[in-house]
Amino acid sequence: MDLSDDGPALDDIWAQSDNNLCGLLPDSRNASHIAERFVRAGWRSRSSSWEGYEIETSWCRIEADPIDNSATLLNGVIDPDRLDDLAALLTRFGLRFHLELYDDERDLIREIKG
Repeated sequence: MDLSDDGPALDDIWAQSDNNLCGLLPDSRNASHIAERFVRAGWRSRSSSWEGYEIETSWCRIEADPIDNSATLLNGVIDPDRLDDLAALLTRFGLRFHLELYDDERDLIREIKG
């Protein structure tokens, strides 16, 4: 169950924004497994490449792409006020992570590791 249209779509305000989130899940090389966890938490998910997934809810849309058979790369857009919510969700999933939040000028404004 790694694909689902049941969750909320990204709010229009964030759909028009440039990507401001980069992340890495260093111990998670299976993006399908990552997508499935988000779907079980009520998010939407759809295939975006052979092994990648686009995962979204009303305040966040991320691409989850496996790299080098050792990790999953995250890129996308997030409501900056919800970065802690994403970190808490990844923690609840039992995943190690490194998230970076950037402003409109592409300057790093916040970083979270867990």
